Amino acid sequence: MTRVALAFSGGLDTTVCVPLLEEEWGYDEVVGVTVDVGQPEAEFAEAEETADALGLEHHVVDARAEFASMCLDSVRANATYQGYPLGTALARPVIAESILDVAKENDCDAVAHGCTGKGNDQLRFEAVWRASELDVVAPVRELGLTREWEIEYADEKELPVEGGNEGVWSIDTNLWSRSVEGGDLEHPGHVPGEEIYEWTRSPAGDTEEVELTFENGYPVAVDGEEMDPIGLIAHLNDVAGEYGVGRTDMMEDRMLGLKVRENYEHPAATTLLNAHETLESLVLTKEERDFKKLVDDEWSQKGYEGLVDAPLMSALEAFIEATQTRVTGTVTIRFEGGQARPVGRDSDHAVYDESFASFNTEDVGDITQADATGVAKYHGFQERLAAKVLAEAKETEALTDGAGAE
Repeated sequence: MTRVALAFSGGLDTTVCVPLLEEEWGYDEVVGVTVDVGQPEAEFAEAEETADALGLEHHVVDARAEFASMCLDSVRANATYQGYPLGTALARPVIAESILDVAKENDCDAVAHGCTGKGNDQLRFEAVWRASELDVVAPVRELGLTREWEIEYADEKELPVEGGNEGVWSIDTNLWSRSVEGGDLEHPGHVPGEEIYEWTRSPAGDTEEVELTFENGYPVAVDGEEMDPIGLIAHLNDVAGEYGVGRTDMMEDRMLGLKVRENYEHPAATTLLNAHETLESLVLTKEERDFKKLVDDEWSQKGYEGLVDAPLMSALEAFIEATQTRVTGTVTIRFEGGQARPVGRDSDHAVYDESFASFNTEDVGDITQADATGVAKYHGFQERLAAKVLAEAKETEALTDGAGAE
């Protein structure tokens, strides 16, 4: 008997994949796997109901703790892609690993997903799966299916597919972010209404401040109350979302070269990333910050690609770990006007001394204001010399041209 483990959500794509895997690929049995990375409870109920209606063996794997840990690792790397936090991207390797574990435990011959050939997720799933000995199947991509075809096929087969917003938008939700795409949102000029948002309210005039505590670059408490990663992220999603924090409407460049319209909500992610970068600005030297930006950019790119286990990531993590030993302290964030704005920061590791920086203090130690005179004389010296040489050259050229004209 041949078996295939299918990444199963109970939505249109994965539901039509069940009979297709049996009819077109000849698998005797399909095993559905739903991985919990923080989706709404309604999605699990839908997946369970659909699996029951299909007579599908169904497994639910709780991977929230692992995913939350990865999200907080991304905070230490200040990870964003083209300006938005990596939610869907970081979730996919976690989901793929969980599905692979189930596949191996249940003697499956293959793993399958319902991704199209136009998105990023197919690459993120398969980067994990193709390192195994199992076959990889992608029915929607390999058969070139369209959404309209899937709807007609589901009707013909009388498959238990819910309507809802799936016919309008494609929505992906996890602990770290909520993405909305499709329908009118595919038109760059379309202005979406408030109905596409669930996590965030339209920004108003209210404000609120929270104090975030970090230890070694990881957020550990809100207003002095220690929280586990899952609880901390969920709490900040609720609080920051009330002030409209964390909305992104963008044209995103996918890995396959396509440019797509994407809408995201990520209140907690925005809040934590802003706070973490603020604390780093207090405790790291300029050279560390400049170089870490290069490291963070590389980490973000690999994270976006779903290549979180790449050898390069281990090297990048080693540098990040070395810098984060001093990223311990507190940051006060003010929520207002759709922003999570840092308004205060404190750390015992601050590379800052008020007595040196203040305009209201006299000379300190062996450093005096007069010492800056020599620096000022040398600062810009080459530029001034270059300008002088250029001016002399132009003057000589002008004299030569004038003599020639005579």
